[in-house]
Amino acid sequence: MNDILAENKEFSRKFRDVLELRSEPVAVKLVKPGEEFPSGYSTPEKPITHCQTVMRARYGEKFMMPVSMHVCPTGAAFLGMAPMPENVASGEFHFTMGVMDTAEAVKRTIGAGTIVPDKIIGTVVCPLKDANFEPDVVIFVDIPERIYWFAPLYTAHTGGRVTYVTSAFQSACLDVTSIPFVTNAPNLSVGCLGCRNNTDLKTDELMIGIPGSLISDMVRTLERYATDALQRVNRKG
Repeated sequence: MNDILAENKEFSRKFRDVLELRSEPVAVKLVKPGEEFPSGYSTPEKPITHCQTVMRARYGEKFMMPVSMHVCPTGAAFLGMAPMPENVASGEFHFTMGVMDTAEAVKRTIGAGTIVPDKIIGTVVCPLKDANFEPDVVIFVDIPERIYWFAPLYTAHTGGRVTYVTSAFQSACLDVTSIPFVTNAPNLSVGCLGCRNNTDLKTDELMIGIPGSLISDMVRTLERYATDALQRVNRKG
């Protein structure tokens, strides 16, 4: 077992055990030109969406996803793998979903999204415990009480408040992958129409993306919480 894999297994175990997570933390790697895809992962039988890989990975599946396997063109665009489709950029595509009053309102929403500025040739998505690479982002999907703890974990050393950005569209690709990757700060999502329609995201679940570079510091703080802050609150709902 390589050192990175062993470290990721331990990080995953601590998050699961201390926070009592429903499912596995999910590691995401954005693969750039010239990089090789890590070994040990396979492509799905047919193209699927980024949100489907994330939701399936939290229950143990492991995916190698070159651009050709990403069936959602909007997700691929926000992840830096393809141009934004014209009918998406104009607002016309998402306007048909019926949640915005005008296509112009959708256009402003899509236009405000954060696109990965690097050229990306694919993704690798798997449980953190099975990641033999340093993840760019780690995604957690759970009930609000579990997701809450990432705000104090992020601000424990510096203080301050946490600002999250979300919208009606593009939760897994934009909210909890692209934004944390670009800003190097956690971002939360309440889910989106596509994710809630195409995956098993529960009605009581949120998701949060944590930059991989922050995970080790969060784990150290979490170890202190396990015998202190987490013992002081009612976690049963």
